[in-house]
Amino acid sequence: MTRASSSENTIVIGAGVVGCSLAFHLARAGARVRLFDKGGICAGMSARSGALVRMHYTFAPEAELAWKSLHYFRNWGDIVGGRCGFVETGFAVVVDERNAARLRANVAMLQRVGVDTEIVTAAELHEREPGTFVDDVALAAFEAHSGYADPVATTESLAAAAKRHGAEFSTSTPIVRILHRGGRAAGVVDSAGHLYEAEAVCVVAGPWTDALLAPLGVKIGIKSERAQTAFFKRPSQLRHCIYIDTIAGSYFRPHADDLTLAGLGGWKHEAEANPDDFRETNDDDFVAAVRKRLAQRIPAMADAPYARGHAGIYDVSPDARAVMGPVPGVERLFVAAGFSGTGFKTAPAVGASMAELILTGTCATVDLTPFGFERILNGRMIESPNEYEMGAGFGHKL
Repeated sequence: MTRASSSENTIVIGAGVVGCSLAFHLARAGARVRLFDKGGICAGMSARSGALVRMHYTFAPEAELAWKSLHYFRNWGDIVGGRCGFVETGFAVVVDERNAARLRANVAMLQRVGVDTEIVTAAELHEREPGTFVDDVALAAFEAHSGYADPVATTESLAAAAKRHGAEFSTSTPIVRILHRGGRAAGVVDSAGHLYEAEAVCVVAGPWTDALLAPLGVKIGIKSERAQTAFFKRPSQLRHCIYIDTIAGSYFRPHADDLTLAGLGGWKHEAEANPDDFRETNDDDFVAAVRKRLAQRIPAMADAPYARGHAGIYDVSPDARAVMGPVPGVERLFVAAGFSGTGFKTAPAVGASMAELILTGTCATVDLTPFGFERILNGRMIESPNEYEMGAGFGHKL
């Protein structure tokens, strides 16, 4: 085994949006950082993200991460530099009577966090969004300042900012083992046998995370789930905001001036996907199903032509919430994984909070204690008191 470099302060494994955010925040704080990825920058699910920037969660700490991240997206050039492609469109969660009380409780919680959100009636929603079918809607939660961003531009600009602050990036360099000495992380080994020493290591490797943790005697229990999104051509006169439709079981957003991106959460039960070998295009039955559910909310999209689409891999934790913080049993080893399809919108605040935790031992931006690894080991999963009953096939939590 050859020694490939002198000791690095912190090694980050994974060049998706969260890993690049972490590298940026660490380097900006003055740490020496080296980031590794088996592929390239934004080569995994980050590039295929729906890139929604919304605050509506049922778990307050998650909402706080999204809320703190919104400040970044709205002020990207000043904070990070470059561009993230943020577009303010507004955002609505629509519910029927089954979920009306839950929506009221969640909006009250979100307002306590600081989120600018309000409850609107079906009639009020239709006034704002005249192309929306609302006969089955009891209530909606509306966020005027939410929107979407460009996931590739976001990730690449974070990486560029990290490099400007001195971070090193080693792409096309698979990490196969985490080194530890005396119960403390000591570095990593790549697939060529090169050893890189470090004082701290953080694994931000999505569906590949458990393979690195398992030899240390711990794992999150991540499931690799293939997730699809499709783009449809939108009539030129039609405008709509971002929706999470808990009634039909879909989510969708505008994309530029002439497309709508749509997905179905956990559409159907498939065998666990292989993140290194999966179909990256849309299934025909998915395209038909997502168009049908999109048209339930926006009737003018019933015959919308299919433009394109893709699939990626969600890293789904046992409770569909991220696992962030120290890894039990190995000092100075950290993890941020299991985001379950919701990592993009919280990535700026996650990177800031994880960097604070690694460098100072505490989080100033958002307390990550509720997301700790211990809950997985102890079987105390995160359960929100006002989780929604989702429409058919929508398998993910809000």
